Amino acid sequence: MTQRRQQTTRKIQNNRPGGFVRIISGQWRGRKLPVHDVEGLRPTTDRVKETLFNWLAQDIYQSKCLDLFTGSGGLSFEALSRGAESVTMLELDKKAATQLEINLNTVKATNATVINGDSLRFLSQTGTPHDIVFIDPPFRKDLIQDVITALENNGWLTPHAMIYIEAEKELGQLAIPSHWHLHREKSAGQVCYRLFSREEP
Repeated sequence: MTQRRQQTTRKIQNNRPGGFVRIISGQWRGRKLPVHDVEGLRPTTDRVKETLFNWLAQDIYQSKCLDLFTGSGGLSFEALSRGAESVTMLELDKKAATQLEINLNTVKATNATVINGDSLRFLSQTGTPHDIVFIDPPFRKDLIQDVITALENNGWLTPHAMIYIEAEKELGQLAIPSHWHLHREKSAGQVCYRLFSREEP
């Protein structure tokens, strides 16, 4: 697959230097990790994150996770803290990716990998199946449909994978595969977030 649109980095906890991501639960509960301040990064609220991981409570332990637009690392570190077997983090911005590496060293996590690169290019190769995939790209960049297609076509999903999609409310209809079933859906402010469960066709 050829990358047709330039990605931008996903998210940060706030827009000032010295921001942080807070881990809500698990072995690092209450821990605050610094995030690199990159222009255009979008906040991920604790409220949304807590709701998502309540949805995933029965699935996160010993799961293999793929975070395609990692940004601050809020979803990845939360998954690791709650017992995920492994997490692969994709982050386009080099400084943000470096900060993720530093934070992994800080908490002494050895079961996570940071890849500084383009998510769609990464997904264009033959994949390793993952149990949980986080799709939370920059708003209004028209990336989600190509991500869904690449995940399905290139073998990135286990038969019963859970796929989380966070997007702007005004996003048009997506072509969701027929064997992806909407498990949960909610809105907060200008954000709509959904969790799909996959059943192997």
